[in-house]
Amino acid sequence: MTTSSTPITMYTTSWCPDCKAAKRALDSKGLAYTEINIEEVEDAAEAVMRVNGGKRSVPTLVYGDTAASLSGFSIVKMNAFLSQAGLA
Repeated sequence: MTTSSTPITMYTTSWCPDCKAAKRALDSKGLAYTEINIEEVEDAAEAVMRVNGGKRSVPTLVYGDTAASLSGFSIVKMNAFLSQAGLA
């Protein structure tokens, strides 16, 4: 796995079980992330919708030019994002 000093940006909400699962998965892999709660940070929901074709979907992970919604979280989706981002 490639490690980077640049963290993944994870857009979340406080009530989202998929967000909690994604955080646990990233933690288990030792990958750094910055969490942005779209209910608390102005314009964060718009950023999520911009990378998700208009959908307000969380968790959404962004790393460089790679973005993916992991709503309906699965390890397969997480690994696909990490691979596409060059982190796996």
